[in-house]
Formats: sequence, C-alpha cells, structure tokens
Amino acid sequence: METEAKEIEVTKQPEPTKTPFWKQIKENGQIILIALLWAFLIRVFVAEPRYIPSDSMVPTLATGDRLVVEKVSYYLHPPHRGDIVVFQPPPQLQMLGYGKDQAFIKRVIGTPGQTVAVHDGIVYIDNQPLEEKYIAAAPRYELEPVQVPPDFLFVMGDNRNNSNDSHIWGYLPQKNVIGRAVCRFWPISRLGSF
Repeated sequence: METEAKEIEVTKQPEPTKTPFWKQIKENGQIILIALLWAFLIRVFVAEPRYIPSDSMVPTLATGDRLVVEKVSYYLHPPHRGDIVVFQPPPQLQMLGYGKDQAFIKRVIGTPGQTVAVHDGIVYIDNQPLEEKYIAAAPRYELEPVQVPPDFLFVMGDNRNNSNDSHIWGYLPQKNVIGRAVCRFWPISRLGSF
C-alpha cells in the first residue's frame, strides 16, 4: 500500500490591526460614561444605599448600619403600616433647622384615615392595640387619638422613647417618602432583610 504524503498548506494569519490609542480612549470613555449614567439612574429611580446616623430605630437598626432603600414599589402602591421608610424632613422639621436633603428613617404606624393613639405604653390603631415585637421599650408618653389625613402618614421610631417622630412633629406627607428600607448590607454580622 502506497502512502501518499499530503502537503499541508500553512496560511499566514493576518496580524490583528491595532486600534489607535485615541480610539481606545474614546471607547473606554464611552463605557465609563454609560456606566455612570446607569449608576445615576439606578440611584435616583430604583435603589440607593443609606447610613443610619442615630439610635431612633434601635433595636431594628443600630447607629452605623448601612441599608438598601428601594424606590420602585411606592410608584405602584402607597406605603403600608410596618414599612420602614426613608424620607425628607416635612416642613415642620425644616422650620426647626433640618435641611431638606437630610433624610430621616422611621416605621409607618398609621396610614391615611386611621386613628393613632398612645395610652399606658400601648399604641392603638383605630382603637385596637398594636402588637409591636420590634420596639426597644413601651412608649412612656401619652398621645390623644389623632386621625391621619389623606396623603399623609404617621411614623414612629422603634426606639419609642428616643425618637424625633410623628408623636412630636405631626404627620409626614407621603410625597416626602424617598423609599422603603429593604435590607441591611453592613455590618456583615447583621446582614439581612427586614
């Protein structure tokens, strides 16, 4: 049997053309610009990180905790009782010197039309005691029944006796709500959702 030698033809691959330096800079600049634009849009309309500067939400949130605040759900429905919301100070707090850009965080207790009262260390919603396993201690103050007006919320800190909230300054306009706290990402030991 005759073995036929086959000639293997080697073709030289053309060398890749190098992209000019100025074009690389332009492409990388465009990628960075698009990434920054996406980050901005996500922060403005979808979610943003927040830092807890006080102990008004202890034991749920501690000073120094960092959380994610999502903004999308309130485009679809209003806040619910129990939601932890981040908001811009209402006018009554701004008159006391708080900046409009200074965010607060509290728990929604009363929604429009509900009556909120505090008596003998118990919060009442529409004359029904509110079961609150999340508070630091029972409130040591009284609050006569108040009805939450349309488009407003009644918010309170979980650290009831050390919280600058609706029992002091009144109702929160719903338009001031930035978003809902959904999870803590720092410290790692307290990582989780609410």
